[in-house]
Amino acid sequence: MLGANDGIVSTASLLVGVAAADASHGALLTAGIAGAVAGAMSMAAGEYVSVSSQADSEQADLARERNELATDDAGERRELMGIYVGRGLSQELAQRVTDELMAHDALGAHARDELGITDLSVARPLLAAGASASSFACGALLPLAVAAVTSVPAALWAVPATALVFLALLGAIAARAGGAAISLAAARVTFWGALAMAATAGIGELFGTIVQ
Repeated sequence: MLGANDGIVSTASLLVGVAAADASHGALLTAGIAGAVAGAMSMAAGEYVSVSSQADSEQADLARERNELATDDAGERRELMGIYVGRGLSQELAQRVTDELMAHDALGAHARDELGITDLSVARPLLAAGASASSFACGALLPLAVAAVTSVPAALWAVPATALVFLALLGAIAARAGGAAISLAAARVTFWGALAMAATAGIGELFGTIVQ
């Protein structure tokens, strides 16, 4: 949802700014498509770098944990027991759970309960990059489609109007999924989207007048 929102706001704002500068329809679509591609690639690159850093950190933590298990088994057992006792288990039960889990998969037990690393939460840079780029591109396609079927003067009102509707719908869906207040979430995302488009429209109008 966040990536799609970014795609809508970024692309719609760019389109409105270019349209306000009195560009041709071809130039409007070229700018919109270029902005959508650049935005999607930027999202992918940023997410890949961020998640790769997380993956590197996880691997370093696992390597350190593997070394500690090899050099200080007793200390690692006490550490794991302390975690289970802190979660409410008795000393005896914590001891038994620790012994059984470490006999089965010592590194896995420490990764999960000490480091918080599980198969579901492990960092996957390529997957994260692809998801970010795809969600941004899907959001960007909405204002692009509107611009493609309208004239430049009509795009000045059609693109922001439909973009705000799209943003409100996505905000409501995200709020519903997360159990938050729908009206507040929709109002918040449409306000900031409207502000971004108004700013770029003003800049486009200003520079369009200067160039002319």
